[in-house]
Amino acid sequence: MIDVEKPVWLLDVDGVVNTIKPGWGAAPRKSLVWSGADNTSYLLRWSPLLVDRIRSLHSDGRVEVRWCTTWCPEAERLETLWRLPALIRALDADPMPRGAQCRPLKLAAAREVLAEGRRLIWTDDEALPPPGPAREELTADGRSLLIAPRANRGLQPGDLHLIEKFAEGRRLPTHRVAGRHRQSPD
Repeated sequence: MIDVEKPVWLLDVDGVVNTIKPGWGAAPRKSLVWSGADNTSYLLRWSPLLVDRIRSLHSDGRVEVRWCTTWCPEAERLETLWRLPALIRALDADPMPRGAQCRPLKLAAAREVLAEGRRLIWTDDEALPPPGPAREELTADGRSLLIAPRANRGLQPGDLHLIEKFAEGRRLPTHRVAGRHRQSPD
């Protein structure tokens, strides 16, 4: 067992919670969500069971969920939609960069969590560092769990099982990234 202080979970949205086929053995929910930054509505699809688990893990004090997504400037819309409490925003750029341009900000947020002396859970379908120095830096001492879900499926029950075990203080094989890795090496 390792130190069981509540880990910080950096949570991306698109490709992690918002997915094409969220699964979880139940019909997905969907809703149009307005983005004032983009001046358009986006169709979000998610598993209510996944959102319930995220809410429960945060509300029960097992993890501290922080938004780490390009949705950060408008995360209150997601909190309302998914009945989540107001969560800390790990990103505060204005305007918020998109895609690959946002990856350095997300990596900086992960480093900041570790610099706080906290354990890190980072779920992102695109921005996790590839094998190499940055990933080794994050995972070297077993204080990080990195999960890169398939973008069309998002987080699945097995991923949440890993997150729960990590939150309990179980040492997991954090030298690897769970799921398939998307970002190419520098």
